[in-house]
Amino acid sequence: MAHYLYIIRCSDNYLYTGITWNLQKRIKEHQDGSSLIKKNRRPLKLVYAERYDRRENAAKREKEIKGWRREKKEKLIENGLQ
Repeated sequence: MAHYLYIIRCSDNYLYTGITWNLQKRIKEHQDGSSLIKKNRRPLKLVYAERYDRRENAAKREKEIKGWRREKKEKLIENGLQ
């Protein structure tokens, strides 16, 4: 089953990074408020995603990106959705 690493830009410009097996459903959960992102940070926009065949690989990439400075994340986003 495919898994996705994704980055969401919140209305306050905060970049949230996560992983999921169902990207569309997870984004909807974030928008609807049934996730960790607080209500005052909505609306949200998916700005980056990568697909992986294994959850472990997506989780490893998530950990890597969460360790980056904002500038490096912004450069990744500039390269567009994969």
